[in-house]
Amino acid sequence: MSIVAAYAVPHPPLLLPEVGQGEERKLQLTLNAYERAMKEAAELAPETVIVVSPHTVMYADYFHIAPGEMASGDFAAFGAPDLRVMADYDEPFAKELAKAASAEGIAAGGVGGRGAALDHGVMVPLSFLETHTTDFRLVRVGISGLSPKEHYVFGRCIARVAEELGRRAVFFASGDLSHRLTPDAPRGFAPEGPRFDKACMKYLEEGDFLKLLRMDPAIYQPAAECALRGLWMLAGVLDARALKIKKLSYQGTTGIGYGLVSFKVMREDPRRSFVERYEMLERRAREERRAAEDDYVRLARRAVETIVRTGKLPPVPAELPEEMTGRAGVYVTLTRDGAPRGTYGTFEPSAKSIADEITRNAAHAARNDTHVAPVTEEELDALDITVDVLSEPELVDGADALDPKTYGIIAESRGRKGVMLPAAPGTETAEEQLRAARKKGGIPEDAEIRIWRFTSERHA
Repeated sequence: MSIVAAYAVPHPPLLLPEVGQGEERKLQLTLNAYERAMKEAAELAPETVIVVSPHTVMYADYFHIAPGEMASGDFAAFGAPDLRVMADYDEPFAKELAKAASAEGIAAGGVGGRGAALDHGVMVPLSFLETHTTDFRLVRVGISGLSPKEHYVFGRCIARVAEELGRRAVFFASGDLSHRLTPDAPRGFAPEGPRFDKACMKYLEEGDFLKLLRMDPAIYQPAAECALRGLWMLAGVLDARALKIKKLSYQGTTGIGYGLVSFKVMREDPRRSFVERYEMLERRAREERRAAEDDYVRLARRAVETIVRTGKLPPVPAELPEEMTGRAGVYVTLTRDGAPRGTYGTFEPSAKSIADEITRNAAHAARNDTHVAPVTEEELDALDITVDVLSEPELVDGADALDPKTYGIIAESRGRKGVMLPAAPGTETAEEQLRAARKKGGIPEDAEIRIWRFTSERHA
C-alpha cells in the first residue's frame, strides 16, 4: 500500500465548539467541509496518518519528525484546557523516514522534539478525524526553512516509506492561508493576502503543483501565511500520481484564509512529477537574474563567493564607477528560494568607499549572520543578492514622519538599535515597522526610543 489520499486543511481552534463557544458558526462552511473531508478520510481506513504542521518544532535546515511512542496536547492556550488530543506514533515509519531523507541528502529526524506536546496544527485535524476513526498511528512532521524543492523531495520520501512499509496512509497538510485579508485581520490588511489565497486555491484545485512550487516570495511573504511549505510537501507526497481533486471550501470571513482541498490518488502518472521541471525553470530564471545584475550586486556576489571558497576577502577593484567611490551605509541581503541566508549592514559608513562597504558586508552576511547557518559552496549558484545603499539617517519626532514603503528606520534605546529597511515584507504600517525594529534590537515595547529614518537605493 501507499498514500491513498491527501488533504489541505486549515487549523483554527475556533472551529471546535469548546473553543469557539458559538463563534464557530461564523465558519460553518469550513466546519461542514471539515466533516466531509474527515469522514471520507476515515472511510479510506488509513493505518498511518501523516500530518505536517507549521507549529511543531521547526529548523532552518532540518525537517523535524516527532520521536517517541505517543504524544498528547490540549487547547489550554485557546481557553479550553479540558479539551485534549492523544495519539500513538508510528515509530517504525518515523525512523525509516529519517533514513529515506538522509539518502536524498536531506537532514531530518527527531532532534529537539522528544516529549513535545501536540500543537494545534496537528490537534485540530485530529479532533475532527477522531470522531470517525481512532484506528491509526500518527507521524508528525514539521516544515523547515529549506527550499520548495527540498520540501517536495521530503514529501516524496514520505510516500516512498509508506509504500516500502506497506502502510495504507493519508497525508494532511495543516496550515492557514493569508492572515492579512481584511483591515480587521490579526495582522491587518495587505493586498498580497487576497492575491496569495486566490492563486494558492487555484493551483491546488487545478493540481498545478509546478506553479505552487514557483510562487513568488514577493506575494507569499507579505501575505503572512502558514500553509505553503506544507503544501510543497503535499505536492511531493503526491508525486507522479493521477489525482481526483475536489475543492471542499474556502472562507476568509475572519480575515484569515481557510481552504480545504481533497486529493484522492487514482493511479500512477509519471507526467505528474514536477521536481525536474521546477529545477530547469529555476535554473533558467537564475541565469536571467545573474545576467541582469548591476555592478553593486556583482561586487557583493564576488565577495560572497570568495569568502565562502577561500575564507578570505577579495581586494576591492582598483577601478570603480564614480558612484561607488563615495561613502554610505550599506546592507547586503542573501536569500535562497525566498528564504533568508544572511544579512549584514551598516547604517553609517565604516569603510573608505561604498565598494569597500559592500565587500565587507557581503562577506559578513555569508559567514557571520548568527540567525542562519553560514552559506556553503553548494548554495552559491542559487543565491539571490540585494544591496541597499542608505542615505544619511535623519532624526524624526515620531511615527507620523514614517512611511514603511519609502523610509527605513533605526530605533534606538539605551544603546540598543534595531534597523528595518524600506519596503520590508510584513511592515505595511509605521506601527508594524516600529514593532519589528524594536524586536530586532531587543528593545522592550514600553521603552522610550529615538527614531531615525533613511531612504535606500536598492540594487537586486
